[in-house]
Amino acid sequence: MSNIYLGYHFTVEPKELGSEILVAELGELPFESFVESEFGVTAYIQKSLWNEHLLDDLYILQSPEFFISYTVEEIEQVNWNEEWEKNFDPIDVDGKCHVRAPFHPKTDAEFDIVIEPKMSFGTGHHETTHMMIQHLLDMDVTDMKTLDMGCGTAILAILAEMKGAQPIDAIDIDNWCYLNSIENAERNNCTHIAVYEGDASLLAGRKYDLIIANINRNILLADMQQYVDCLNPNGVLLLSGFYEEDIPAIDESCTAKGLYFVKKLQRNNWVSLKYVN
Repeated sequence: MSNIYLGYHFTVEPKELGSEILVAELGELPFESFVESEFGVTAYIQKSLWNEHLLDDLYILQSPEFFISYTVEEIEQVNWNEEWEKNFDPIDVDGKCHVRAPFHPKTDAEFDIVIEPKMSFGTGHHETTHMMIQHLLDMDVTDMKTLDMGCGTAILAILAEMKGAQPIDAIDIDNWCYLNSIENAERNNCTHIAVYEGDASLLAGRKYDLIIANINRNILLADMQQYVDCLNPNGVLLLSGFYEEDIPAIDESCTAKGLYFVKKLQRNNWVSLKYVN
């Protein structure tokens, strides 16, 4: 008998940050997959795992900062490959790095990254991931001990290894991201990436030449001292996951801790900053 799924079609305002928080919370429930949509995100769950109080404890649905509405439809068996082929296009960053799914043909890009797109967040389509890839493409990271903090699907850790960085730690607090990062590192034949499930508390006593942190403004500010404490002399800190208007708060935090601003990238209203110590 085929599984019957329920598709929750969420409309989220503001979309970008709200959708990411919503997906993180839904990921703690028995939802199996997420597809980004024009107005928010669609989440899929097997009907047998549904109950009427499923969404009762979601913090974001009670938050005055976001407006979220949804409809639910019953779906007879989901063909995930078909869903992803409809919703996942290969990404081309400056002609040098391509991020694609296994069902896309191999390209002749210098860096060809294959990601199993079990959810459409963290696949490289987001502006912040695109900018972080640009930073890495512009750097010589050979033999740099690297941290990918909030690694998502580990795209940035994988690219760092392809460019010669080693060893690399990839950390994410989300269990799905932890498992998918391990899978993607193996899929791209990476042998220098260690994946950990957790937060910045794991960083105590560790040292890095390069720290990549694509998370969000509040977490970056809360954990900035731990990042700085982990940086070796002449270390590089790449930050993203925030907006143009967040730059003063981020910059004040970095400079107060002895870091020097080097470079800014911007896509739409999203920004990425590079610092050195």
